[in-house]
Amino acid sequence: MTAMAQVPAVSETENGREPASGPGTENAGAARSTRTWAVIAAACAGQFLVVLDVSVVNVALPSMRTDLGLSTIGLQWVLNAYTIAFAGFMLLGGRAADIFGRKRMFLAGLGVFTAASLAGGLAQEGWQLLAARGVQGLGAAVLAPATLTILTAAVPAGPARTRAIATWAAVGAGGGAAGGLVGGVLTDALSWRWVLLINVPTGALVLAAAVLWLTEGRAKEARRRLDLPGAVLVTGGLAVVAYGIVQTEEAGWTAAATLVPLLGGLLLLAAFLLVEARTKQPLMPLRLFRVRAVSGANAGMMVTGSASFAMWFFMTVYAQNVLGYTPLQAGLALIPSSLSVVLGSKLAPLLMRRIGARHVAVLGALVGAAGFGWQSAMTADGTFLKTILGPGILMMAGAGLAMTPLAALATASAAPGEAGLVSGLVNTSRTMGGAIGLSVLSTVAAARTSHGTGPVALTEGYALAFRTGTGLLVVAALLMFFWLPRQSDT
Repeated sequence: MTAMAQVPAVSETENGREPASGPGTENAGAARSTRTWAVIAAACAGQFLVVLDVSVVNVALPSMRTDLGLSTIGLQWVLNAYTIAFAGFMLLGGRAADIFGRKRMFLAGLGVFTAASLAGGLAQEGWQLLAARGVQGLGAAVLAPATLTILTAAVPAGPARTRAIATWAAVGAGGGAAGGLVGGVLTDALSWRWVLLINVPTGALVLAAAVLWLTEGRAKEARRRLDLPGAVLVTGGLAVVAYGIVQTEEAGWTAAATLVPLLGGLLLLAAFLLVEARTKQPLMPLRLFRVRAVSGANAGMMVTGSASFAMWFFMTVYAQNVLGYTPLQAGLALIPSSLSVVLGSKLAPLLMRRIGARHVAVLGALVGAAGFGWQSAMTADGTFLKTILGPGILMMAGAGLAMTPLAALATASAAPGEAGLVSGLVNTSRTMGGAIGLSVLSTVAAARTSHGTGPVALTEGYALAFRTGTGLLVVAALLMFFWLPRQSDT
């Protein structure tokens, strides 16, 4: 039986009503069970789409470069424009779900995401594609927190919610994993434009299902205002820091072209923290980080995300640029990794009941580190079994094992009126870590290759990136072991 099938039927309201009981209520219970199924399916579908679009463009990047004349840095910003807008505005999206209603924000975010996908698929210039990807990220930032809030509102705290979160995490991880295959099939069979255009009919179907099946719900403090200055400062800070890191590829770490944006971005982030400490209605109440489960889980999510997100990028470009795979072959080669991340996410709740959420998260980071270490031994004449299959399975199984306990720990500590905010924070940490991690590891790889384009030079750069990722995951394991709460009640 799947995790979704094991989720008990519960009402989705926040007014404290309990399901009816007694004679003649079996049909009503079945109806509630069907609705709960549909709610979880809609939430997972939304999460699948936003995570898919983080990785689906990877195999299409060479085709985009040829068609639109994008530079190497421009190609990185096809990824970063989406992920930075996604990460930067997700806290705002999470708070909006609490204030204006999770269904309303789900529909609004999915609508913006779908429209931007259409614009990106029809882009005729590089700047048009980058702008569309940024708007896509904004829509995803509104949509993603609503998916987790919808799910946690539909299922009561306890083992049932943990299984539902595991399903959500597995579907989200599967979206990232499936990106290579979906992108490869569409790029080979049609064109790179369809990696974005495919979201239009898919988004329309999910919108229709959400209108029919989701019910509205919001926090009691529904008249609170959004902290727009905070959202602008955190998004601007992340974007400028990421730009500074990317500049190191051409200018180095000590050049003004690198230091100015890095320092400027850090100042913007410092201003964000100052605003949050002083405003009456902050986007991110700093008191949340006094809760050990919230702060530790988000720190763990950020560091593990910085490595696992970059893994898809480097595995894809290694398969195509070094081993000579076509986009479709590269996507097919990553299918076992896709399955392993789903398996890891589904295995996590079983292990959590035996050894606790904290130990499962640490185990996931260590399994992932073993895979990264193996991958760092890659060679220019590597084989599928040794340089893609084996390490890919370990890397992604570890990511799946780590994500579920981290999400469960963070959301279990959320107050009813802050569920959307904490959900947004979890997604922000993972996505922000991924955006910064990709920028840093890409810079590390480029520095090692010294701009060489031969298979041996590229492999040396990719290998160093994976060794760096190994170190990041070991740090994540230590951080989670000492920071996360010891109790295993999730």
